[in-house]
Amino acid sequence: MAALADRIKQWGAELGFQAVGIADVDLSAAEGRLAEWLGMGWHGEMDYMARHAGLRARPAQLVPGTVRVISCRMDYLEGAAGPLEEELADRSRAYVARYARGRDYHKLLRGRLQRLCDRIETGIGPFGYRVFADSAPVMEVELATRAGIGWRGKHTLLLDRTAGSWFFLGEIYCDLPLVCDSEKENHCGTCERCIEICPTQAIVAPYKLDARRCISYLTIEHKGAIPAELRPLIGNRVYGCDDCQLVCPWNGFARLSAEDDFRVRNGLDRASLVDLFAWSETEFDERMRGSPIRRIGYERWLRNLAVGLGNAPTSPDIVVSLSSKANHASALVREHVAWALERHGVAA
Repeated sequence: MAALADRIKQWGAELGFQAVGIADVDLSAAEGRLAEWLGMGWHGEMDYMARHAGLRARPAQLVPGTVRVISCRMDYLEGAAGPLEEELADRSRAYVARYARGRDYHKLLRGRLQRLCDRIETGIGPFGYRVFADSAPVMEVELATRAGIGWRGKHTLLLDRTAGSWFFLGEIYCDLPLVCDSEKENHCGTCERCIEICPTQAIVAPYKLDARRCISYLTIEHKGAIPAELRPLIGNRVYGCDDCQLVCPWNGFARLSAEDDFRVRNGLDRASLVDLFAWSETEFDERMRGSPIRRIGYERWLRNLAVGLGNAPTSPDIVVSLSSKANHASALVREHVAWALERHGVAA
């Protein structure tokens, strides 16, 4: 089983994974931390986190017969980090989290995991398995930590000394009693840059995240109105947030991805808020086909853009853009547009 584990890692590298590790399925210690987090209500509207908490912490219940988890890392870094900080500084531009600028990673990652399973079957014959790519109640960071892929940073993301945190994780639950890898040492030290930079102070303490204040949660998972007191803090971040990753020293060692699917589409690395706000619903659906952004729908896309426009420097173009949707059919959009117009001294 040790030799097979080594071969699986080699096959994974040949298929485009930058790291592959093996973990056992005893997540009892993590289950207690998850229960505490849920008890604080920090999961917000993500009811599925509580609904499937037991399955999340017990892989063998989610997939009967599972005795090991093969954790795989795929880097998605595209372009240098410097220009991202410039995008945040230019409040007339829309900031989209780096992972969402290309094609939706779910399909690519699942397909690559399946190919790895096919390769294993070619080598040893049929075995029991199921692949996951952010698609089920899986504690992917905890499993990746136990598989030696990296360590959990104070912002709760996984970190690696050679890749930082610009990567996706995928898992193969399997019935092969492979030899497990050892966990890596935590190298965060006394650094708390991620905590200090968080625009909404969502990282309330090292390794503790209140998702209800997290910009990624507010712009992606949250379905209703964004709390008014948090809107000014969101700035021009219209889908996700990378601030805690941008300041992490370990991300200075990250390498660029060779995957074409992660290349920027629709000019999302330089798009203006006004231009994006002008898209019709049909245009949104067409342009965002194959993008993770399409999952939030047109209404929440306009909600997020309205907040960004409300935080942008006042200009005739921005006022005209907002005014064009002051009477939008969606009450959610109208409310955020009215707030944004008020920020520019204009009554809706």
